[in-house]
Amino acid sequence: MAGAPVPLWAICLLRVALATVYFQEEFLDGESPREHWRNRWVQSTNDSRFGHFRVSSGNFYGHKEKDKGLQTTQNGRFYAISARFKPFSNKGKTLVIQYTVKHEQKMDCGGGYIKVFPADVDQKNLNEKSQYYIMFGPDICGFDIKKVHVILHFKNQYHENKKLIRCKVDGFTHLYTLILRPDLSYDVKIDGQSIESGSIEYDWNLTSLKKEKSLAELKDPELTEDNKAQDWEKHFLDASASRQSDWNGGLDGDWQAAMLRKPPCQDGLKPEGIDRDIWLHHKMKNTNYLTQYDLSEFENIGAIGLELWQVRSGTIFDNFLITDDEEYADNFGKATWGETKGPEREMDAIQAKEEMKKAREEEEEELRSGEINGHENYFNRFHKRNEL
Repeated sequence: MAGAPVPLWAICLLRVALATVYFQEEFLDGESPREHWRNRWVQSTNDSRFGHFRVSSGNFYGHKEKDKGLQTTQNGRFYAISARFKPFSNKGKTLVIQYTVKHEQKMDCGGGYIKVFPADVDQKNLNEKSQYYIMFGPDICGFDIKKVHVILHFKNQYHENKKLIRCKVDGFTHLYTLILRPDLSYDVKIDGQSIESGSIEYDWNLTSLKKEKSLAELKDPELTEDNKAQDWEKHFLDASASRQSDWNGGLDGDWQAAMLRKPPCQDGLKPEGIDRDIWLHHKMKNTNYLTQYDLSEFENIGAIGLELWQVRSGTIFDNFLITDDEEYADNFGKATWGETKGPEREMDAIQAKEEMKKAREEEEEELRSGEINGHENYFNRFHKRNEL
């Protein structure tokens, strides 16, 4: 007899139980001093001129407590702050990084991105030269720069996504999500919607890597620069060729498919029209080169932070999440940003109406004052004229 169907709530609970949450921060501090956010986040003292943070929900919000986050407070400053968590490796796992950012001050020039650091980062001395694994999020400056950075650290160099990903530029809270998967695919989401996706292998600039060692050599270490040029043309057989019907083995010898004269493979690109890369002398021995040289694997992730510059302060960072589960991140986004985004816009609209009403009243008051003063000036001039 078939068992009873599993209720949806049980499936959701199971999914949450299977997810690994490495870091989660909503700034919902309790009354105990030990629960204060300053015990979890470390302000860098590398430079006495660094700007200071406070926890605030801003001038308008969807929920006064739930929308509290780290807010920049001083104009024209660099900022550096970070929080630690238990170190982990994302090898063979999906990595999801998510947070919300609100440029309440209508950002003119400054960063709204986050950085993920190795566990051994020096939090007290965090600065622009501190090594990071991942830099992700919006960067705005004038009319030219309005982009989402996705920078990965690989072989002691930083590699940025080659695609131009546009960020949000208004003053509302937005949800930013980066997903890096073990199959080398990635996804960038804003407000829960995918705005860019593709292959980590092809969408990151590997020019410096190719100068150091071509992907072709990574695939087959025995293929050196000295013999590469001559081997391109004689390593591949024409897989589509077949023996002629009038071929006589006794007279013509053993039949052998013709070599492809045009190099079908160059700089690590897959040969076209070749079935399974048929080799005459070699077979691929190192087919897992992408695993060995994987842009998306980081062995010692242990901190997250903000290290940025802002001309005008007021940005609020909140709802930080690092997990291995895309569905958990999606549900977390809906339970936080998803619940307050509507009320936040409603409050902003109400404030805007109130400001317009106040401005009209002030303008009318000035006009009335002007009229009264005009009458008084006329009376004074008329009175003086009569006295004369």
